[in-house]
Amino acid sequence: MKKLFLLSITLLGFTFASSAQNIADNALGLRLGDSDGLGAEITYQRALGDNNRIEADLGWRNGNDYSAFKLAGLYQWVWNIDGGFNWYAGAGAGLASYSGRNDNNLDDDFGFFAAGDVGIEYDFDIPLLISLDFRPEIGNNRFTDNTLFDIALSLRYQF
Repeated sequence: MKKLFLLSITLLGFTFASSAQNIADNALGLRLGDSDGLGAEITYQRALGDNNRIEADLGWRNGNDYSAFKLAGLYQWVWNIDGGFNWYAGAGAGLASYSGRNDNNLDDDFGFFAAGDVGIEYDFDIPLLISLDFRPEIGNNRFTDNTLFDIALSLRYQF
């Protein structure tokens, strides 16, 4: 029984060690998408370790009756699926500045939001990272309508 326990611990250790991956120290690119309308963000990722990183996004959103600027910061954990495929999850917060129409009146608003993030990415052999993520946001302004479900495709250059 003692040998079986030690063997199990050893195999578990090898499993965790073999699933560790190195993510790029830095990645810079574009994040394109939105829940309704058109949006683009300049995105930067900085590795903090082998499987975690921070992400900062500065973006612009445009819908039928509004335009907005957003600044978001996220902390992400990254797990390897197979080869260059990874999935990640994270949480963070941000600021939003809104300008548009509300009940036929011009309206400007500024607010804060909390965000979650879950996605999948592929790390090519060249310094290119492509990802698809889902980012729900909960805010205190009319732009987010208290909730916003953001889906986006990202292309990043890794260095």
